[in-house]
Amino acid sequence: MNKLIPFWEFFTDPVLQASTISSMLMCLASSIMAVIVFIKRRSLIGEALSHATYPGIALSVLMCAGLFTKAPGVFPFVLLIGALISSLLGMRLITFMEEKLSVKSDSALCFVLSTFLGFGVFFASRLQFSHPIWFQKIQMFLYGQAATMLSIHVILYAILTLIIALFVVFLFYQIQAIGFDKMYTKVLGLRVNLIESLTLILIVIAVVIGIRSVGVVLMSGMLIAPAAAARQLTNNLSKMFLFSGLFGVISGFLGNYFSVNLSIYLMQVRPLWRVSLPTGPMILIVAACITFLCLILAPNRGLVTRLYRRQKFQLKVLRENILKEMYKTGSGQSFIQLGRRHRIFAPILLIVVCLMRLQGWISKENKLYILSDKGTKKACRIIRLHRLWEVYLYTHLGYLAENVHKSAEEMEHIITPNLEKKLSQLLKDPKLDPHDQIIPAGDG
Repeated sequence: MNKLIPFWEFFTDPVLQASTISSMLMCLASSIMAVIVFIKRRSLIGEALSHATYPGIALSVLMCAGLFTKAPGVFPFVLLIGALISSLLGMRLITFMEEKLSVKSDSALCFVLSTFLGFGVFFASRLQFSHPIWFQKIQMFLYGQAATMLSIHVILYAILTLIIALFVVFLFYQIQAIGFDKMYTKVLGLRVNLIESLTLILIVIAVVIGIRSVGVVLMSGMLIAPAAAARQLTNNLSKMFLFSGLFGVISGFLGNYFSVNLSIYLMQVRPLWRVSLPTGPMILIVAACITFLCLILAPNRGLVTRLYRRQKFQLKVLRENILKEMYKTGSGQSFIQLGRRHRIFAPILLIVVCLMRLQGWISKENKLYILSDKGTKKACRIIRLHRLWEVYLYTHLGYLAENVHKSAEEMEHIITPNLEKKLSQLLKDPKLDPHDQIIPAGDG
């Protein structure tokens, strides 16, 4: 019975070594270019260009079937050249439609994607009957066939990755400037058109080379997922390149690792299933999982973090509203009274009350919660911020006195000490609000 293969053998085993290293290099190259595509907000271009390669592949196979039957070693290179030419034509058509015909970017991309794929299917359907064996050969370019890559592919991907890395390192500041302010870059006298042309050529090459691993259908994912994941972790472009490249390398390795070991495991537990997980789709699944985890767990932008910040702010608002109401009533209140007055679910109110006691804002005497000195000062400050904002709306923005309360109810929770100071200076430290109510002093 086959055993699971340890991870280090993917770099030493003669059968697994080429596919693993080639996939990692391909993913690294496409992940670096993905960042440029991402910051230019043209993530769909990978989808269009990958599908635009298909007619070139089909026509190359037709040519190989007639001219290179006695030289099968030429076949892979002819296919890559055909895919490159077809993809460049697709890129040129997209640019022409956008610049000369004033077609919107997404419309041009979708037009090229569907049109070129349609031609590719048309040519392939001819091969299906005239050259069925050759037709089977081009099917691996639809979903990739990383497991069959050889040492020559390692060299090819290494050269491509080196070229892309050098391009980004030496032209980093130009790429950054073009990505964020193209007009300003032109004013500086930089050769924007040349840099953009080189960028597009490298994107096309990355797509063409990558379809051998993950295929026409899935290649666009490698120009989206790593950059999208990296964006969740940083606002710095150089770090985004590093994170994206790291995620690409991890996806390339784990895609191969899970493709082999999960297939072995499933054959052990379910031998009748005869499952074999392809490497290309597994690479993209891993990249998608990494992106999903970053979207959920990223420290600043992740869903969990944002939900935590929102809940934290809501609890802050509840605490401050309760403090303000207790200060105005001037009497202690029981737990039940607090719940009824503020319409708060009992478990949430319990959390709020515990937090207020921990902060020293309230204390409990004879089953009633009363304000402490610290709580009284905090309540005074909340009321002060509320009434300062009312004065600002009334005196400087022309609001009617009866319309300022709602906005002040929201702003009182987010006004910082610095903004409070500026408001006091602007309003010349007012003593009364628009309703002739006293504004507490800054020291509570």
